[in-house]
This record gives sequence, structure tokens and C-alpha cells, in this order.
Amino acid sequence: MSARILVVDDLEANRRLLEAKLTAEYYDVLMAQRGEEAVQLAKREKPDLILLDVMMPGGIDGYEACRRLKAQPETRHIPVIILTTLDDRTEKLRGLQAGAEEFLTKPIDDVQLMARVKSLLALKVVIDELRAREANGRRLGVIGEELRPDPLDQHRVVTGNVLVVDDSPNQIRRIQTALGLEHRVFVLGDSDAAPGPPDLAVVAVTAKSFDGFRVIARMRSGGPTRHLPILAVVEPDDHKRALRALELGAHDIIVRPIDEDEIVARARTLMRRKRYIDTLRARLDQGIELAITDQLTNLYNRRFLDAQLGPLVQRAQCGGEPVSLMTIDIDHFKRCNDTYGHDVGDAVLREFAVRLATNVRPSDFACRLGGEEFVVLLPRTTGDIACLAAERLRRHISSAPFTVRGAPHPIEVTISIGVSCTEGPDDTPEALMKRADEALYEAKRSGRNRVVGRTRGRAP
Repeated sequence: MSARILVVDDLEANRRLLEAKLTAEYYDVLMAQRGEEAVQLAKREKPDLILLDVMMPGGIDGYEACRRLKAQPETRHIPVIILTTLDDRTEKLRGLQAGAEEFLTKPIDDVQLMARVKSLLALKVVIDELRAREANGRRLGVIGEELRPDPLDQHRVVTGNVLVVDDSPNQIRRIQTALGLEHRVFVLGDSDAAPGPPDLAVVAVTAKSFDGFRVIARMRSGGPTRHLPILAVVEPDDHKRALRALELGAHDIIVRPIDEDEIVARARTLMRRKRYIDTLRARLDQGIELAITDQLTNLYNRRFLDAQLGPLVQRAQCGGEPVSLMTIDIDHFKRCNDTYGHDVGDAVLREFAVRLATNVRPSDFACRLGGEEFVVLLPRTTGDIACLAAERLRRHISSAPFTVRGAPHPIEVTISIGVSCTEGPDDTPEALMKRADEALYEAKRSGRNRVVGRTRGRAP
């Protein structure tokens, strides 16, 4: 099944009718007949979407069920469509303000229902993927605990930049009046008023001077706006154009004349969801960075080095450009720790990492293996050039003492460096690293504070 949908209605005939329509589209259907039952079932089964009737006798009604679903961290990310026979402004606002993503009036138009279901499920797939990756990151220890505070919390005020794409002055003023109390609203083309990148776009499909559908399509295909939530403005009862807007990538629709309270509620929902997705993506990026970064020095770690070294050596084996490697050891570092303490030793490592990072090319990879051992991977570099770079680095480190907090005086620091370069089609990452290590050991045996380059079995 492509997704699981929870149908909540006290009338069995209504549940069975929706079940038949949804299973015909290959959705898996769960059913509940009471609000309290729906909340518990959603918490236990984690459906992908909830279709929730409002009028349910006894217990809690659909509005309260929606509020409870959105109040629970386990279920607040699940989209909710409220279904009701009550077709008036007050009921619609109650549903949207309770946290529902959509409010549809019975009898339900099948085409409109399926379009909204597909649109919300597509967004849910993105959220589920990000949540799964975040959970893996937490399990591996590279991402902290769950989001605190949660951007989807209905009680949090979320503000942002709203871009209006419209050619109707009256409608633009109406949107600005409604959204301007919480958000910074600007109109496309008014670059002086733009406060920054938009967090929401309101696009008028009803515009006369431009094609609103083309605007939506371009936003969806463009890199900077690919993930931007879009609220499309359509004519009332123009279901065909509303469906077309959803198909092209609009996240939500609102009909003319724009109800100010309704657009505020829809903007809040879209903005919260964007903040949630943005936060998940940022945490994943941070987790990836933590997974490949040494926490003390902010250089790359051994995991990153291994991931880069293999493909580069393989490329060199196949006739590509050579790859060189520096292995670096801080001379007598144990003496520094024993004399001044580990806090000063850590400060020396951090200062060395800064000097190292600022004395290699942007294309090179500076890594810390652990302790006072470092490696620099130099793609597209011959051995003689790598030796020159290593000598320049050695002189830079020894040219000025390290002034670090906790030390009674500046500390003289020198380094020993071993250099190796790929040689021939049968070379391997392990052999390249071994030759660099052998050159480093030779540099240390020869008195330290020097560079030694090594090819297979001999020193140049």
C-alpha cells in the first residue's frame, strides 16, 4: 500500500464509503468511530493522514480530537483533513485554528479529496524521510535529543517573510492587512521592500497579467524556491484550476474573496511545517558534519579521510592525476601535556589546527587522526609539490611560538612530516598511508622538525 489513512466517523456508512474510495486508489485504511479512539489509534499506529469527521456524539468532537493530535509530539506531524456537513466560515476557521491542514464539506467531491490527499501525503513523505534520518542520527549519537521547542507546536508563534505574487491592488492590500500583523509581507518586484528570502509565497492563479500556474511551476523547479510553501489563490467553485495548482506543487489553496482570518490560519500552518522541515534539514546537516569532523580541532576525522582516500587512489590507478599524502606529528607533544596539563595541550592542538587549515589549499583535506597525529590529503598533486607544501607548513609552524591560555609563556612547537605519492596502477590507499608513515618515522629518527618524502622502498 502506498500510504495508511485513518478514517474517523461515527457513521459506519460514511466510513465504508470512504474506505471504498481510498482502497480503490491503493491506500491502506484504518477506521475509528470516536474522537478519543482516533487519538489513541493515531498514537499507536502512526498513520500517514487522518480524515476526521467533526460531528461525533459523546466524548470529544473532531475539533477537540484535532487539537489533541496536534498537541502530542508523536502525532502532530500527521496531516489532518476535517470533513463536515457544516459549510460556514466559523466552522472552517475552527478547524484550521485547531491545526487541521484542510477543511472539506460533505458531500465530498472525490476529485478534490484525492488531490488534497495526494498533496498532503507527498509532503508527509518528505517529513518522514527527514524524521527517519534524524532518528538514526540520534541513535548514532551525532544528533541531540528531539526538537526543543518543536516548531509544530500550535502554541508557538511563528513569523516569517511572505512573498505575494498578484496583480490585484485590492487583493494585495487585503493580504498585507491580514498577514502583516504576524509576518513581513512584500510584493514580487518590490526589491526595496524585501526583508530577505521568503518563507511563504501567496500566488494568485486568478491574475490577469501573468500565468500563476507558470509561477508555481517555476518555483517548484528552481533551487532556491524548490521547498518554499505556496498558497494559491483561486476563484470560488473553480475546482479544475484549484486541482491544477495542487498538481503543479502548491501546498494549499484559498478562494476569493480572501477571508483574512482564514489566510492567517493557513499561513500559520504552512509556516510551522516549513520551520519544522528546515529545522530537521539543519539538524541532519549538523549531524553529517559532526560525523566527519573532529570535535576538538574542527578538522576532518579518520572516517572522512577513509571515504575520500579510496576513490582518489582508485582514480590515480586508472590513469588519473596523482594523489599525495602528508602525515604530521607534533614533536614532543607528550612533554607539553606533562609540563602544562591537558587543557594547554588541547589549546595547542586547536592552534595547530588553525595554522594547518590556513596553510593548505582549498582543494586539500586536513584531518586529525587522533592525539597529535594529523594527515593532509592532496588531490591532483605530485610528490615533489607535496614536499614543497610540507616544508612550507613546517616552517610556518616553527616560525612563531604558540601563545595559548593557561601556559606561563609562549610554547615553541615543531612538527615532523612524512610525504608519499601514488605510484602506478597497483598502488593502494593502505600502501600510500604506510609509505607516508615510514617517512614520518624516518623524520623523527633523524632529529624531528623536518620533512621526509618516500616512494616505494626508498627516500628521495
